[in-house]
Amino acid sequence: MKKNYENEIQTLLTKMTIEEKVGQLQQCGPSLVGAFDVSFEELVNMVYDGRISKADFQNMMSTAKQDFHEEDLKAGRIGSYNGLNDAKTANDLQKIAVTETRLGIPLLFGYDVIHGYRTVTPIPLAESCAWEPELWERTARIAAEEATAGGVHMTFAPMVDVSRDARWGRVSEGAGEDVLLSSKYGAAKVKGFQGDDLTKEDAMAACIKHFAGYGAAEAGKDYNRVDMSIQRLFEEYLPPFEACVRAGARAVMPAFNDINGIPCTVNSWLLTDVLRKQWGFDGMTISDANAIAECVTHGIAVDTADAAKQAIEAGLDMDMTSNAYSDSLVELITNGTVDEQVLDRAVADVLRVKFELGLFEHPYRTTEEREKVAMLKPAYRALAREAAEKSIVLLKNEGNLLPLKTGVRLGIAGELANNRGEMTGAWAIKADGEDCVSLVDACKAQGIDYIFMPEGTMVPEDCDVYIAAIGESKNLSGEAASRASIELPQEQINLLKKLVETGKPVIAVLFNGRPLAMPWVADNVHAIVEAWHPGVEAGNAILNILFGKVNPSAKLTTTFPYASGQCPVYYAHINTGRPGGKSKFTSKYLDTPLEPLYPFGYGLSYSKFAYSDLQVSKEQEGIRVSVKVRNTGDREGNEIIQCYIRDIVAKRVRPVKQLVDFAKIPLQAGVESEVVFKVPYQAMGYYDMSMNYVIEEGEFEVFVGGNSVDCLSSKFWL
Repeated sequence: MKKNYENEIQTLLTKMTIEEKVGQLQQCGPSLVGAFDVSFEELVNMVYDGRISKADFQNMMSTAKQDFHEEDLKAGRIGSYNGLNDAKTANDLQKIAVTETRLGIPLLFGYDVIHGYRTVTPIPLAESCAWEPELWERTARIAAEEATAGGVHMTFAPMVDVSRDARWGRVSEGAGEDVLLSSKYGAAKVKGFQGDDLTKEDAMAACIKHFAGYGAAEAGKDYNRVDMSIQRLFEEYLPPFEACVRAGARAVMPAFNDINGIPCTVNSWLLTDVLRKQWGFDGMTISDANAIAECVTHGIAVDTADAAKQAIEAGLDMDMTSNAYSDSLVELITNGTVDEQVLDRAVADVLRVKFELGLFEHPYRTTEEREKVAMLKPAYRALAREAAEKSIVLLKNEGNLLPLKTGVRLGIAGELANNRGEMTGAWAIKADGEDCVSLVDACKAQGIDYIFMPEGTMVPEDCDVYIAAIGESKNLSGEAASRASIELPQEQINLLKKLVETGKPVIAVLFNGRPLAMPWVADNVHAIVEAWHPGVEAGNAILNILFGKVNPSAKLTTTFPYASGQCPVYYAHINTGRPGGKSKFTSKYLDTPLEPLYPFGYGLSYSKFAYSDLQVSKEQEGIRVSVKVRNTGDREGNEIIQCYIRDIVAKRVRPVKQLVDFAKIPLQAGVESEVVFKVPYQAMGYYDMSMNYVIEEGEFEVFVGGNSVDCLSSKFWL
């Protein structure tokens, strides 16, 4: 049972000056000084636009020093830091806070632990393809064990933005396009990060992000506007956040974007009415980086003081690095522009999380000795490999080319096959690329007969099978990495053509942080293995799939478009009055097929699965759906069974399918199993035009299958 710290919080508030209260709301990042005459942000821009080379940047960085603003800390003007990732620095700063400030209030250290700390696991989009909440919780747990050893108290994760536009770079950070899957993913990550007791040294608070609608940014462009009905927001974008709150998440980060014209950073309806009043959230909220000050640029605040006033009154507790609160709040409180009770509420939220983490009793939650032994344990690497194996999606296997036979001679082309650092993917900021095992590393270690061709300019003819490592580098996905075109670069297509022209079998192994549009590849190569950015055990996991030591079971959690222009494309669309078809005057593009390249829920196995005997019956709390699944192959495999429903006629048009449950089961060759889903009636409703949640009587259809397209179906009445 969670301890109540309200008496301690109120006692502390009575002792604090206005300046000290404001200090608790300031999250500071260390500044880099001594190497250059411009800000670090401007230096990054100079590298990006080519004004200085990467080599020059690295040279400047090597002579830079970090300024932790210790004088501000001693004066009580800092309550939190982000971006710190070593135990010594954390403890040194914590000692100043505890022993040299007037009230000795401990610091809170935040960090972006998105998919692993030092032991990097697959990017979230990849790991979601395992459809396995227990796995998601376990990988979050090892991330917390490592990160807390490095001094971290709170992670800015999980990201639970439902993402349906593959052009958006941050699709890599979440669980894909589905509401239910994203909800289960987020709740599992919260439990894994936070453990069963936040006061334990290996537990860290989860900060869910980006609240809300960020995955629906217009045109898939990062930081862009979001404009949608409130009904759609509640049905398709808010449920994962509510699931995380119900799972106990202790922090929430508002999104950069606006919703219907109001930036989330200053959106009182979102941060107070929905989050706190409707959902009962009592943790802390923290802005995204510089987001409060950016409200001036949004055009909703006249200056940073106005932005600070709007943000804190809306319910935003902590300012991440914009200095809007530290520069303005004292005066705003002193002159009566902002009520001090508003300030007290925000400070109480921050203090509550610090108390819950046990920081007042045990401010030094790690040691340098613990940090040394906590990283990259063999058991962690084993779990990272398991996660990668369960995340790799087999998209094509013409003629049962895979699994490969022992003794085959491989020709491996493409630089991604031998680039360890590229295996980590976006937002693996503590990672060391040299920790990773590349595909070439794994072949060498396992004694595979291979020849590596970095550019594929010379194609040796004495190979039995060619593997082309293609896709996108990790800096082409993630934050600020939206792309208008998600097709493969022409040089990669040229490489594949050269390999295909040999007449030998060709396997494309994809390394990417988003769905890619690649119709030529789908039509012309013999096998396609979607490896994503798989983490530290990349090469070993891929080889285990290729040679059949592991039977692939992963299924896509995001739709692969045929062309970039199809985006956004997702399975849970509505029909419109003229659904796409052969007739000219229907909802379609003239220059692409009606269907996507690969649908949501799709993925092959080395086993085959047959579905039969779909049964639907009504029970008191919901419907009972049963189906028989038989492994018709010759080896054991895991199948992910997906259950969808459709409300055929409603007062608001409903999606053609909506995932309501799923199950992942192992099946021996030749074995049949009955799978039963209990779907509550509550899962079949929607919000009407007055924002009442309604479950209508009428005809429904249920679909069960191995992906969102190939399903058995049956109609029933409520």
